[in-house]
Amino acid sequence: MSGHSKWATIKHKKAAVDKARGKLFAKLARQIEVAAREGGGDPDTNASLRTMILKAKAGQMTNDAIERAIKRGSGETTGANYESITYEGYAPGGVALLIDVLTDNRNRTSGDVRSVFSKHGGAMAEPGAVGWQFSRKGVIIVDGKVAEDDVMTAALEAGAEDVSSDGDAWKVTTDPSDVWEVKAALESAGMLVLSAESTMVSANTVPVDNIDDAKKILRILDALEDNDDIQDVYSNFDMSDDIMQEASA
Repeated sequence: MSGHSKWATIKHKKAAVDKARGKLFAKLARQIEVAAREGGGDPDTNASLRTMILKAKAGQMTNDAIERAIKRGSGETTGANYESITYEGYAPGGVALLIDVLTDNRNRTSGDVRSVFSKHGGAMAEPGAVGWQFSRKGVIIVDGKVAEDDVMTAALEAGAEDVSSDGDAWKVTTDPSDVWEVKAALESAGMLVLSAESTMVSANTVPVDNIDDAKKILRILDALEDNDDIQDVYSNFDMSDDIMQEASA
């Protein structure tokens, strides 16, 4: 797993489940609402909305909550007018961060993001400064107890692009539009899928072996992801399990 993915896993284990789930649902609802507003409320003709619905269902969001978000986005009921913004920045150690935001108050959110970087030793970057090295991919993590050949066969037959070792697990890479279909195929083949997401993957990784930098990086991620306006944070750090466990203790 990427450093950021490993940190998310640790964080979710430590967090209060109900609180974490509530925040997740709020962010998923906002993403569905925006997708419906931009492309219409029919998932059969709106690929972005279809992807968001599948992501929400994978996160165990109820059908009623999904439907309410679609109705707000398509104008059937009232809702906030969210603006999509991407911020870029650097965490300590030269780690690149890409921050996706949906906000109804640009000035508030911009100030919040700047405050996080300032407080924890990071810095905002100009648009395009780090974004060039990220591209959107589907990433599925499969339990490593399964034989590589079995994962490879099932994944490639379902349309995956690549399978690689990722510590004690397998990382399956797909086109972002195929991630949920490939996940379903792997589960149908009897494999344990640990996570699946459409995410931004960096072509370059930055190793982090300084414990002070590691603590600051994880604090920045925590503070950003705790903000309801911030939907996703992508980063390119590579941190060993030992360093991450020590930094998150």
